Amino acid sequence: MTLMDNSITFFAVAPKGVENLLVNELKNLGAGEVKQSRSGAYFQGDLEMGYRACLWLRTANRVLLPIASFRAETPEDLYQGVQNIRWTEHLNPNGSLAVDFKSSRSKINHTRYGALKVKDAIVDQFRDQFGKRPSVNRSRPDIRVNVYLLGDEATISLDLSGESLHKRGYRTEPGEAPLKENLAAAILMRSNWPEIARRGGGLIDPMTGSGTLPIEAALMAADSAPSLLRDYFGFLNWKGHRPEIWERLLEEAGERKSAGLKKLPPIVGYDADSKGVKSAVVSLERVGLRGFIHFERREFAVCVPHPKMKDVPGLVVLNPPYGERLGEIRELRPLYANIGRRLKDHFRGWRASLFKIGRAHV
Repeated sequence: MTLMDNSITFFAVAPKGVENLLVNELKNLGAGEVKQSRSGAYFQGDLEMGYRACLWLRTANRVLLPIASFRAETPEDLYQGVQNIRWTEHLNPNGSLAVDFKSSRSKINHTRYGALKVKDAIVDQFRDQFGKRPSVNRSRPDIRVNVYLLGDEATISLDLSGESLHKRGYRTEPGEAPLKENLAAAILMRSNWPEIARRGGGLIDPMTGSGTLPIEAALMAADSAPSLLRDYFGFLNWKGHRPEIWERLLEEAGERKSAGLKKLPPIVGYDADSKGVKSAVVSLERVGLRGFIHFERREFAVCVPHPKMKDVPGLVVLNPPYGERLGEIRELRPLYANIGRRLKDHFRGWRASLFKIGRAHV
């Protein structure tokens, strides 16, 4: 395999339940041989396609570049298999690395121990060749190595994303239980927001919290790459990195965003909590969408379509509170009854999307 080879196989990781949306995204990007998996999707392309996936995928968590696979029935097998990889092709002796380890139905089921064996195999190779070894950096390493053991089969990958792609770079102070950005994008896709936006319909989030849904909706409608603000990816200090390709993709994404903002439909976020609205405005400033999204403190009981939204029906999307105990559920019944009345009386012809995100997803 060469870095410019069109037959490089990548794997994009996605949250459970949105794999089909990820498949559609990859096909729209022009990826080849897209194949859905339980935790994401395989796809093929050249190195540019891998970079493009990191920049443009809205629902993915990570983009992995598998570099080796082998049988690993024992920790010694794992160590030796990792040692057989030429790590000097990926990392300098004075560089830094991190290892993520996961196993399923494997005898090596201790995550920390498995990661330690892989790390030892890599640094020992450098120590033997150069008399010095790379350091470990958990936050922003030069390369992040992803190891997955399925039964006795180990797959070793480079994590091109470096850190989860839901971290777009615009959120600095998330709320108490923020909705992850890639899940917000998935909700908007399932709500048919891209088509509504193309027709000129607007979006209202009457319980916006820190503003994630309106911001993701604007990025989507403006044809803006979701990761355009990020200053760190796992490939930036990788020895196989091609900066000229990456710079060209960034320039292209900037041009598409500038053109897309000129046709952005009206997008509004309301919330009864002034602290949440202030947090949303801060994120709005960071993402460069000031003047394109309107955030306002307003109780749901008085929410109506914005004056700019009267011509074309749009989308109401909201994540109302939900009770975990019987008493809380009883207290919320009037709110849910009011949601139905409000939508019926003031949003006729609009599409409404209500959802619940449990604690496991925030």
